[in-house]
Amino acid sequence: MNYTATEVLRVAKRFKNTRRNYLLVNPLQGKHLPVRPTVALEMMNSLGQLVAEKFPSARLVVGFAETATAIGAVVAKNLADDCFYLQTTRENFAGNFVEFLEEHSHAPEQKLFAENLSTLIDTAPEVVFVDDELSTGKTLRNIIRQLKKNFPALDGKKICAASIINRLTDENLAALADENITCVSLVKLNETFDASNFQVAEAQSVAPVDKKFSSHEFKFTVDPRRGVEIGKYFAQCDAAGNFVVDMLKRENISGDVLILGTEEFMLPAIVAGSRLEAENFSVVTHSTTRSPIGICDAENYPIRTGFKLRSFYDENRTTFVYNLRHYDAAVIVTNAQNFSAGLNDLISALNVHGVEKIFIVRC
Repeated sequence: MNYTATEVLRVAKRFKNTRRNYLLVNPLQGKHLPVRPTVALEMMNSLGQLVAEKFPSARLVVGFAETATAIGAVVAKNLADDCFYLQTTRENFAGNFVEFLEEHSHAPEQKLFAENLSTLIDTAPEVVFVDDELSTGKTLRNIIRQLKKNFPALDGKKICAASIINRLTDENLAALADENITCVSLVKLNETFDASNFQVAEAQSVAPVDKKFSSHEFKFTVDPRRGVEIGKYFAQCDAAGNFVVDMLKRENISGDVLILGTEEFMLPAIVAGSRLEAENFSVVTHSTTRSPIGICDAENYPIRTGFKLRSFYDENRTTFVYNLRHYDAAVIVTNAQNFSAGLNDLISALNVHGVEKIFIVRC
């Protein structure tokens, strides 16, 4: 399916970010803005099909956290069920990592789990890196240079840089070509962006409420931050989706449903939402995010409301959720371990919009 900039691009203003004042928000991505899950997956599959046509032998895909974690997984699924998928992360856990910088970001330090990576690179004829947007290619060059230092075999591989939006100049493209990197994208843009004219406010804090919710556990044994065969990852996402369908049917839920992921854990919520759609539920999906975005009610500005939340993964870290509204039920899907503070804040934000039935599914 062909896409245009009008379909995949909205311009928002980063809140107090001196590195870059704008953020390109994709309304179809299922991250910052609510979207039907099947619409998000259709866009991601379109990119995956392009990658599979041009790099059919690729068996290692790396997705950039946090906004491209779901896109990267869908791209990998289009290649083969045994394609290995690995996402970058900003979370802290034990292991060996390759570290690099996303210099314009609000949280510039990223890392890639490196255990078994040497074997994966050695055996993959082609390697794919996936981001939602390529603007200068600097982040991509940062990680590839770090990887080549640690894993020299990458130097001889064909590398694909896949993205929904590609804004690279001819100079940027030449710099990537020098690293043997070819770009594949759904939309090519040459425009520059500036959000300085928007007068924005900070996302609001939440007032705590004492509200009941329904808690459930689903056994999830794979972690794309450590790497996974993509067929196994999708099988568990599908199973989680069936679990959510059965749960809501038992509870006799009808009407509008929100299914919300948490930070880097986007794909399971999107896939579960698509299973709900297949059962004729009216459902949208998006996720909490680390991105501080300004709130503005100007015409055509994408982020109209927002709440500051304690992170599900670290209660000392601030995260955000945008453009909530009233839903008949909300399902929060997370792989966080100790999330009571973040959950309390998110429930309080949902309460502002009169969401009465709230379910938490811990994977």
